[in-house]
Amino acid sequence: MKRFLSNHWKAGLTLLFGLVVFLFWRYRYPFALTYQEQFQLFLFDDDYLAERLAEPGGMARYIGEFLTQFYNSVTLGALILAVLLMLVQRLTWRLMHTTRWYSLSFLPSIILWYAMGDESVLLGYVVALILAMLLAYIYSKCNTFNTYNKSNKYARAFILVVLMPIGYWLLGPMVVLTALLVSPWWLAGMAVTEVLACVLLTAHFLPFPVERLLLGIGYYRFPVTLPYVLMAVPVVIAVLGRLGEAFKGCLGKGGEFVERLWVRVAALAVVAVLGLLLIPRGFDARKYELIEYDYLVRIKDWNGVIRKASEKTPDLPMSVSATNLALAMTNQLGERAFDFYQRGSEGLLPNFERNFTTAQLTGEIYFHLGLVNTAQRFAFESMEALPDYSKSARAVKRLAETNLINGEYDVARKYLQMLQKTIFYRPWAQRTMEMLGQERLIDSHPLYGTLRQYRLPDDFLFSEQELDKICGQLFMHNQQNQMAAQYLLMAPLLDADLSRFMQYVPVVQNRISYNPRAVQEGIAFAFMQQRQPLPQGVVSPMIQQQMQEFSRLYSQGGSGNPALQRYRNTAWYYLIGGK
Repeated sequence: MKRFLSNHWKAGLTLLFGLVVFLFWRYRYPFALTYQEQFQLFLFDDDYLAERLAEPGGMARYIGEFLTQFYNSVTLGALILAVLLMLVQRLTWRLMHTTRWYSLSFLPSIILWYAMGDESVLLGYVVALILAMLLAYIYSKCNTFNTYNKSNKYARAFILVVLMPIGYWLLGPMVVLTALLVSPWWLAGMAVTEVLACVLLTAHFLPFPVERLLLGIGYYRFPVTLPYVLMAVPVVIAVLGRLGEAFKGCLGKGGEFVERLWVRVAALAVVAVLGLLLIPRGFDARKYELIEYDYLVRIKDWNGVIRKASEKTPDLPMSVSATNLALAMTNQLGERAFDFYQRGSEGLLPNFERNFTTAQLTGEIYFHLGLVNTAQRFAFESMEALPDYSKSARAVKRLAETNLINGEYDVARKYLQMLQKTIFYRPWAQRTMEMLGQERLIDSHPLYGTLRQYRLPDDFLFSEQELDKICGQLFMHNQQNQMAAQYLLMAPLLDADLSRFMQYVPVVQNRISYNPRAVQEGIAFAFMQQRQPLPQGVVSPMIQQQMQEFSRLYSQGGSGNPALQRYRNTAWYYLIGGK
């Protein structure tokens, strides 16, 4: 057993590292995986492959996008990331040219893991990094000479002259890492110079700026920038490779340092502590909170949204609007709106921003309200706003849905044919293709048929500041649209516009039975301001009693009275400024 552990402890550590990576992505940040997947559309199509191979680094980008599509299954996505980070670690160790100092080989993987906390890092970067390391390793194995005689020098130089341009076109500028790992130094310098010459030639003949070619086309979602930490990863690998080469042949058996057990344990402990301290800092908690809200809305897990909001009160426009959408979809907005932080009607419908993330969520709100054309516009805008000019699987699917609902079957067919060339969207696209032109199938569909009834017959332009008027038209058109009724009453109430609120209350209550707690509290507050008695049967006796007590406490100490905290989940507390 002792001998077995002595021979296999390195592989065991790598597998343990991979397990930790898998658990991290699978259970801590699964929504980060689906976030990456939704902003690309990998097609099994000859034209798609040719388009990628026509640009430098296209092969690495193609492989990265191929793997990213499997993020649709968070288990597969976490497994892919675990395997890739293990490959980085093992190749780093092999390039160190030493059987010792195994713990140092985890450093590049840890830094890369930290860097991937930036949601704009693309998998093409990781693939290019691994392929560059693999090229360097194969090159070193094919050119293992004990002496550097003249013929060997010429042979190695000739191989590099051929290898660097090919590697650059397949991997992009990451092939510089291969050059940096080449020995001797004069040969490495020649290889780097050749890569830079390839960049300049590409910029001359192709419509790419030099900055974008130097930073890599498929490495980062924003084309003309690359975080410093991503630049540091290949540098660390090159330094470790050179150190291993430099210290090869030092004291110890077989030309190695004698690495005692306590040294191994201490080194591993230092690397592990570094990882524990560094990696969490790479993941912005507030940013990933919004990503998780968007993911829950995308999969229509309304109870999951409400549960998350109950655990930690949302306070950003996106998270607040996602919470209000979930409450409305479960018909709880009028009962529980003030159980959560509110920020005016903007919390119902965020202001339009030409941003690929916020536009997706805002489009979901419009879609479920029944404003199908507006949802279609937001889906198109979010895809066009992608800085790397990719297509979005999520947006293309929504465009197919909106055109299907609108009866634009030829346009819907175009989008569905695109989705048929994918793995994960193909079954849905095939099922939906059968609905084209089949009015009875569409009208009986639980979502598409309902939205056909909700949508307005005439399209019109409006602004987010007219949310109440939009919802009013939707409600008057179809009084079964409960979300429109909830938004119609909550919009003026959240804006503290009680006169408008009191105008809309009879419009809704004369047509449907709708008198939730927040509406009753708003009515009671409006009558209290006018010093008028409440109409019989409009507000429950319990709410009337609470209102009297709230009024008494407010008259004693104003909005700063600490005793009012017991009413912080009421419309009254919100309306007096206790936001």
